[in-house]
Amino acid sequence: MMDKTFDPAAVESRIAAEWEAEGAFRADRPERVGATPFTVVIPPPNVTGSLHMGHALNNTLQDILCRFERMRGKNVLWQPGTDHAGIATQMVVERRLAAAGEPGRRDLGREAFLEKVWDWKAESGGAIVNQLKRLGASCDWSRERFTMDPGSSRAVLKAFVELYRAGLIYKDKRLVNWDPKLLTAVSDIEVASQNVKGSLWHFKYPLADENGAATGEFIVVATTRPETMLGDTAVAVHPEDERYLHLHGRFVRLPLVGRLIPIVADSYSDPEKGSGAVKITPAHDFNDFEVGARHKLPLINILDAEARVILRENEAFLEGVIENDDLSDTLESLHGLSREDARKAVIAAMEAQGLIETIEAHEHQVPHGDRSGVVIEPWLTDQWYVDAKTLAGPALAAVRSGETSFVPKNWEKTFFDWLENIQPWCVSRQLWWGHQIPAWYSPWGAVYVAETEEEALADALADAVTREIYSDAEAEAIASDPDKAEGLLTRDEDVLDTWFSSGLWPMSTLGWPEEQNDLAARYPTDVLVTGFDIIFFWVARMMMFGLQFQNKVPFRHVYLHALVRDEKGAKMSKSKGNVIDPLQLIDTYGADALRFTLAAMAAQGRDIKLAPARVEGYRNFATKLWNATRFAEMNECKGRTGFDPTKVKEVLNRWIIGETARAVSEVETALVAYKFNEAAQAAYRFVWNIFCDWHLELAKPLLQGPDGAAKNEARDTVAFVLDQICKLLHPFMPFLTEEIWTIRGQDLKRDSLLVLALWPDLRGLEDAEAEAEAGWVVDVVSQVRSVRAEMNVPAGAQIPLALVGASEEDAKRAGRWAETIKRLARLSEIEMVPKAPPQSVQVVARGTALALPLAGVIDFAAERARLEKGVAAEQKEIAKIDAKLGNADFLRRAPEEVVEEQQERRETALARLEKMTAALKMLS
Repeated sequence: MMDKTFDPAAVESRIAAEWEAEGAFRADRPERVGATPFTVVIPPPNVTGSLHMGHALNNTLQDILCRFERMRGKNVLWQPGTDHAGIATQMVVERRLAAAGEPGRRDLGREAFLEKVWDWKAESGGAIVNQLKRLGASCDWSRERFTMDPGSSRAVLKAFVELYRAGLIYKDKRLVNWDPKLLTAVSDIEVASQNVKGSLWHFKYPLADENGAATGEFIVVATTRPETMLGDTAVAVHPEDERYLHLHGRFVRLPLVGRLIPIVADSYSDPEKGSGAVKITPAHDFNDFEVGARHKLPLINILDAEARVILRENEAFLEGVIENDDLSDTLESLHGLSREDARKAVIAAMEAQGLIETIEAHEHQVPHGDRSGVVIEPWLTDQWYVDAKTLAGPALAAVRSGETSFVPKNWEKTFFDWLENIQPWCVSRQLWWGHQIPAWYSPWGAVYVAETEEEALADALADAVTREIYSDAEAEAIASDPDKAEGLLTRDEDVLDTWFSSGLWPMSTLGWPEEQNDLAARYPTDVLVTGFDIIFFWVARMMMFGLQFQNKVPFRHVYLHALVRDEKGAKMSKSKGNVIDPLQLIDTYGADALRFTLAAMAAQGRDIKLAPARVEGYRNFATKLWNATRFAEMNECKGRTGFDPTKVKEVLNRWIIGETARAVSEVETALVAYKFNEAAQAAYRFVWNIFCDWHLELAKPLLQGPDGAAKNEARDTVAFVLDQICKLLHPFMPFLTEEIWTIRGQDLKRDSLLVLALWPDLRGLEDAEAEAEAGWVVDVVSQVRSVRAEMNVPAGAQIPLALVGASEEDAKRAGRWAETIKRLARLSEIEMVPKAPPQSVQVVARGTALALPLAGVIDFAAERARLEKGVAAEQKEIAKIDAKLGNADFLRRAPEEVVEEQQERRETALARLEKMTAALKMLS
């Protein structure tokens, strides 16, 4: 006998162990060899991470696809793994060392510190993998990979060297996002812009004549960063700004510094903003850097790695500075100050010289490091770059030609916009944890890039002979003597951006560059499921690398899901206190309920507003199916081997088998199109509404009636449909369905776990004749129930039903199903009439006019008044919301989630209005 309730906590770990023991998720199982491959690579979660709601959504959707395609007979590989997450992991380990009172990274030294990181990774770095297993992720865990395992490392080295030799990786001095606390360049994704209330200072820069002498005139520039004026190398005005046409090619004397800097005409300057003139600091602003490149301006970096002002021995800064005691004293006082203190000092000095025209309050976005929390500095430094522009060309062409398609398609435009305007990709990081850059430097200033130090040494010695630094004999002596060779070359200390190794993920996990078998069979992969926020950082880079090294796209489809927000539509964050922990939801409601919730809400292009109540609702769905299965068990619906659904005779059984076939088709069609919400909703509608609410109710008289052929067929049909439901729901709710399948299979001696069972093939089983009859019964009962609810008919009242001008066929149907209809709709009688009785409420069911005489049952006048009052209230509510949504000021100021809430309230009010209007129409 089945337990009274389904207990996820007691079932999930046991079923997971059964899947593991069977090797159910392994690719290339013997029975699948030769089957069509289906391959998905997991977006590798950070080794530092724990399961958050974004992971839960992302991996649920991937798992639904993998379980679905596995049941469709394909040879599925869902490739799992984790990312070393350079900066995040290094910070975690440094914090642990500090908390334990152990020496810091610098004190330990690189080798000892990296040992600590590997120890930590072995100890707790796999936590998220176990959490993914709790969610039910059916990855081939035997093939788990890590972005710093030997295979990935070989791929990284080969890729870097090949790109370098092709001229697609180079070293350059450019601006980067610099974190002055972590002392490294960081990627755009590690930068979070924050609104800061600050000031806008309007400075007066003195104009100079052709001899450099002051003219007594000024040009006004505005800045939020006064300290950077020390590195100004120009003032820009718009070429068509008539106020400054006479100043093109003239100079200003830079205050506090004394350097002459040009006034350049550049369209970057906006005549509508401020004075229309802007200071240009190419070494401390990304836009200014581009202006500087266009006008060949010098780059003057006035900050060190820790964002302190550095002026002494700063050759770029000192060039052109006028030697003047007053100026020297000012500059001396600024040297060594932090950015914040330098700002105060510069403002004070400008004020003292009367060069501040005005100061205004100004709120603006300031980039902060998302891990360090400090202001990110655009900083001029030597870094390694990938020529992303060249690599982007084939990626753009591949999406335009349809080799790779995006779902939803609108993201293709975003992809195009970004790649068409792509900048060089800075791939070096000033960290210790990561793939160390395979570049070695020689005493004579040359760099040698190779996969190993031995290869780099051989290249260096051959080059040294060519340069006549060594003779052939000297080079040979060094090569053959390890003591002489050691220390000749110095390896670059930087490591690669984490996105470099993850950009190779589809290839490296399939064996590139060494093993080619999996690569040949499974590349390109079928679909990538990921968040829209990493189109640029990951999706585009995998496209670029895949086409560069394989001349093929890495995946045929990219499904981009939206964000999971809180129930009010706000983005989840620890600071807001609105983070929903998926593990807590699994503990409370079970993994199946969470998975089904996420799938049912995953409409393409729409964020998910998640409330625990929704998860509870789908837990109730699981309970509904469990109870239906218990009902089947109590009524001995065990099923039998050899049952043929094409041979059933009873209309009701033919109808539910046809409905099952339709549901299977709807779910399959939706999943193939990545419409997860439509698939989940089709499954839900069929299981809850059609099978549980209608079929089991309609089948009760047969199941509980006398023994015989009709009862046996009803039992077999219920058992058959339950098996199809298990298959249909398995991709969404794997634990529940596997448990039901196992329990129900004990008598049938099944030879397969549900996870390895085949997807239902019910083509040809839809029965139009049976649907016309059973569907008519369902619609008649539904319409009567709806009227009872809308008209406030007392629940216990038995009321008559009149079929108005019914056809002969409808009359026969009503006769055949009279007792069922009366029982389910709580009717006293069913009669055929030529016209509706007085004081009847009239509705139509599949073309049949139904009249419900309610005289003496309800107060028609009172009901009409109630509904009219409700209609007026809803119209008032809609008008109030429309006024808000039509107010441009409200739309501009209100947070996005508030606007969405108003739109949803309007939709709800409209639905209520339509319902009440229809009820009023019935009364009249």
